[in-house]
Amino acid sequence: MSDSPERIPKLSKEEKDRRFQAELMPVLDPLYNFAFRLTLDEDDANDLVQETYLKAYRFFEYFEPGTNAKAWLFRILKNSFINDFRKKSKQPAKVDYSEIEGYYNSEEVEADSDAGTTSSDMRQQAVRDLIGDEVARALNSLPVDFRTVIILCDLEGFTYEEMAKVLDIPIGTVRSRLHRARNFLKEKLDKYARSMGYGTNGAATDDEDDQETTD
Repeated sequence: MSDSPERIPKLSKEEKDRRFQAELMPVLDPLYNFAFRLTLDEDDANDLVQETYLKAYRFFEYFEPGTNAKAWLFRILKNSFINDFRKKSKQPAKVDYSEIEGYYNSEEVEADSDAGTTSSDMRQQAVRDLIGDEVARALNSLPVDFRTVIILCDLEGFTYEEMAKVLDIPIGTVRSRLHRARNFLKEKLDKYARSMGYGTNGAATDDEDDQETTD
């Protein structure tokens, strides 16, 4: 008896729907922004958000109350995006959706629910409001791995620890990737900065920035 796996308690549909609405639906807007920044397409972003909520609904019993719902949903969406990218690239490997345990519990999930359909009326302006067009274009031009860490850290405010969980990489890799991503973004924005009247002496170097933050 003691050797049998511990079973997850089954929620009633009413309790499941109530908690799902209260705990996960408030993340809808940032989730859509993340999806749009990954896909760069409104329809694909809406589909990705809906798929994420469908998966989250099916395995909602595995979500532990009080943990980071935003990080949990972002990880589901990230893995769904990877699966779709690999499918389009004709790569057979897929994220294992059976790994429904550990930190943030069920990272991936599949199911039925009409959650996410409300994102259909969202527009690209929701993201453009956060950053200027030139910065957005520069960000969109980055490889997806670098674009993702900029989004998670600088736009969504995740900690390094949370980013490591969302992306399934060590914290050291998060730091390194973020540093490189910011450097790439700075290079891409250099020409735009000059056109706006900023000379070579107007932009602080990484070393200067680091020095200011550590002093």
